[in-house]
Amino acid sequence: MPQHMTRRVRQGAALAVAAAVGVSLAACSSGGGAGSSNAPEPQTFSFAFSEANTSDTSLAQVAQAFEKLHKGVKITQEKLPAESYAQAIATRVQGGNAPDAFAAESGVGQADSIQPFAKAGLLLELTNPQIKKDLEPAGIDQFSYNGKVYAVSRGSGVNGIIYNDVAAKSVGITISGSSTFEDVLNACATAKAKGKSLFGLAGSIPANTSILAHEIATSTVYGPNPKWNADRNAGKVKFATTQGWTDALNDIKTLSDKGCFQPGAGGAGFDALTNGSSSGKLFGFFAPGGAAASIEAASGGHVKLTVLPFPAHSGTKTYASLSSDQSVTASSKTKSPKLVEEFLAYIASPEGQKIVSTGTGFPVGSTEASQLPSTYQDVAPVVISGDTRSFPPLEWPNGKVNDDLGAGIQGILNGQKTAQQVLQQMDSDWG
Repeated sequence: MPQHMTRRVRQGAALAVAAAVGVSLAACSSGGGAGSSNAPEPQTFSFAFSEANTSDTSLAQVAQAFEKLHKGVKITQEKLPAESYAQAIATRVQGGNAPDAFAAESGVGQADSIQPFAKAGLLLELTNPQIKKDLEPAGIDQFSYNGKVYAVSRGSGVNGIIYNDVAAKSVGITISGSSTFEDVLNACATAKAKGKSLFGLAGSIPANTSILAHEIATSTVYGPNPKWNADRNAGKVKFATTQGWTDALNDIKTLSDKGCFQPGAGGAGFDALTNGSSSGKLFGFFAPGGAAASIEAASGGHVKLTVLPFPAHSGTKTYASLSSDQSVTASSKTKSPKLVEEFLAYIASPEGQKIVSTGTGFPVGSTEASQLPSTYQDVAPVVISGDTRSFPPLEWPNGKVNDDLGAGIQGILNGQKTAQQVLQQMDSDWG
């Protein structure tokens, strides 16, 4: 199931996870010059990444597993704050002070996306043919530049609703993978009558509002036209004249008007998700599917969560946003290019994917229910059937398009902007 996507939106998604974890949830150059020396390579290298929460140790574990397989190798782990990771790592890469290996985003359009770095000759080209083979199910293009591979995937995952089904059912609310948008609105009314909110939204954080828009647009825009990004790039379509995009933003306004989000959602930060979840005031939020497993682990098994695709309107088909864009790449300046490439090849391998994908969802290329995490019970039929679409921003030309989408939604929630104004700004950003 090839995908071509982005998150990060992922930085923001990681922030959403970080905010929710710890709570109980009441119920042109190849960059290969570094390897030209004949001197023995150092058997120690640095590896930088961020952890959305303390329970997600998948990157640390894959580094430790590689060390055990390679006697004498030492990987120095650098754990950086999730809140500032993307910009911090971009600054280091561009300043010539990059770690040997580091977590990043595939594609283009975000601060730590790999393709701009590769274009500038800042990344190590990966020439191992097995890496390319292992990446094929994830969509090789998003990890490449000019036909050369520069990064590997950390696994695949659904971007959807992280949902506490048990807590919701305790107040008479049932939403499943087969629910409709209208079912969601009815559930919002029931939750509101109980003094609760169906969803939590950090409305002041553009990355959190934009991921909600992408989840809805997966069905309204990319379901009917999976090539919409290519058509936009060719000038065949625009945000402002695509009914599906207008529908997606208007749906968010409807959700807000119907009380689906917690009070004050338009100006809320991630603390609203933390406080709302821990107090049992809300039942779900919007993030990558890996967050569900992480929160379950953080709760010590006391919380059971499920991942839902955002339901489409009655009479239309629900598609799930599926991405493999969280990646690991390497600096062209590393003094251990062969060793670092071997490490990335291990991450891309089936053995490495079993370890590292626990933080994102499931191993790249998995298409059977038994290979999916238990939290995917409600979204598994959509994934297995292939009713999935890529995460939209991966193929967008720059980060401003997505930033203005998220910020624009805040304006919609606060009554300061219309859907058309937001979409017109996105068209202008596209260039």
